[in-house]
Amino acid sequence: MRCYVCAQTRVRAVLAVMLFAICGAGVQPALASPEETFVIAGSPSLRDVLEKLGDGFERRHAGVKVQLFFASGLGLRQTIAGMENSMVGQYFIGSGPINLVAPGGDELITRLEGKYYVLPDGKRPYAADQLVLVVPESLVDAPESIDAVSRGGARLAVADPSRTRLGVQTNDVLRTLQLHESMKGRLDVATDSRGVMDHVLSGRADVGIIYGHDAVKQQQRLRVAGVVEQGYQPTVHSMAMERYCPNRALCEEFLSYIQGPDGQAIVRQAGYAVPALKAR
Repeated sequence: MRCYVCAQTRVRAVLAVMLFAICGAGVQPALASPEETFVIAGSPSLRDVLEKLGDGFERRHAGVKVQLFFASGLGLRQTIAGMENSMVGQYFIGSGPINLVAPGGDELITRLEGKYYVLPDGKRPYAADQLVLVVPESLVDAPESIDAVSRGGARLAVADPSRTRLGVQTNDVLRTLQLHESMKGRLDVATDSRGVMDHVLSGRADVGIIYGHDAVKQQQRLRVAGVVEQGYQPTVHSMAMERYCPNRALCEEFLSYIQGPDGQAIVRQAGYAVPALKAR
């Protein structure tokens, strides 16, 4: 699988997408042809899970090469808007460079639906962030819930709410569960997720709260003792088909794959939760 790093300006982003258009020119919407390129425009925050899903899809579809194009939410929006505006009169429905859009969270997809840049009512949720309690891998007896941390004497490492989304969401959990008072003197505030892990590993804290997908990267040194569920509203991540998707049949197959047992197993292995799926 080939991966393309985010372009920092709209001009560079559009040029990258136009390069995909040139590479994918002539592809007919049907079953995958030899060496067919399948492009997903996604958020850098989802790099790990998107790469794993792309690799898994390639193993199931000989001849399909998944390419990942990464940009921030604003960058993705500008890229798609620039592509749409530059291709009016040149491309028809069913022919174009981007297959799927996979931003971080669903807000951008909703905006793109409003502009009809992605097909309406076609988004497929496949992953959700989860907060987890992490402890040193060698620690056997560890609290398995935020309530157990509160009732015990454990020192809890959390991210700074003034600096990171992780910190804001962790602080929301503590406030919702009214745990600030019971944890007074035992909260160890780190800068970010990496800081939380460092504080746990160095012994400054006994337990830390981070995202599950960050914990996976440190599974040789840290283990997940429990999942924080109460008081937490997870961010759900979906994919949607770009309206000029060059191969709709293959797009539908990929969207079914990310919600199927193989795709969901990959999502869990990457440290995410699988959101509840509504009947279609």
